[in-house]
Amino acid sequence: MHREEPAEALDVLRGKVLGFGVTGSHCTFSQVLDPLRRLVAAGARVIPVVTPTVAHTDTRFFAAEDFLHELRDITGEEPYTRISDVEPFGPRRLLDAMVIAPLTGNSLARFANGITDNAVLMAAKSTLRNGRPVVLAVSTNDALGLNAPNLARLLTARSVYFVPFGQDDPHGKPTSLVAHMDLLPETAAAALLGRQLQPVLRPFVARETPRR
Repeated sequence: MHREEPAEALDVLRGKVLGFGVTGSHCTFSQVLDPLRRLVAAGARVIPVVTPTVAHTDTRFFAAEDFLHELRDITGEEPYTRISDVEPFGPRRLLDAMVIAPLTGNSLARFANGITDNAVLMAAKSTLRNGRPVVLAVSTNDALGLNAPNLARLLTARSVYFVPFGQDDPHGKPTSLVAHMDLLPETAAAALLGRQLQPVLRPFVARETPRR
């Protein structure tokens, strides 16, 4: 576990409205549910937003409807699934911050290159439009491969913050990076204060290595 910061560090989340985007790293879904609960417990209103893959694809990890039910149960909100649903987020300045967890390599590349072809990316774009923080929790096998330039672009982008990450399997999958999902609430709280939770690069110990 990595929760170095005191519980009061999450006080900034109280009363805030957060978008919570989920993209299709299905093997990581179970790891984002407890951080999502912590955001809600800290007093944030959390609005789930999912990609079409998340909304419609059944896998050995979750049936699509079962996962959507988890999101509804935790947040008390109906997940947004369509671009048209989230387009008003920008003009209405609805969100104080946008979280994407997990963020696939595919969505990372699209976001880094300004491609907005699903509800999660539209919500993130709308949040940046308003100068508000977007928090990214990567989970991708090619972050240190073909996607490395896109990762670098986002690491230097204004108002973009990263949940600290590390190599989950340096020898078996040397280009893979996964966020320490347990640090998501602390990262979101820090981002709302305009700072990046440090250190960003954190190794996994053997017992923490996520199964993917």
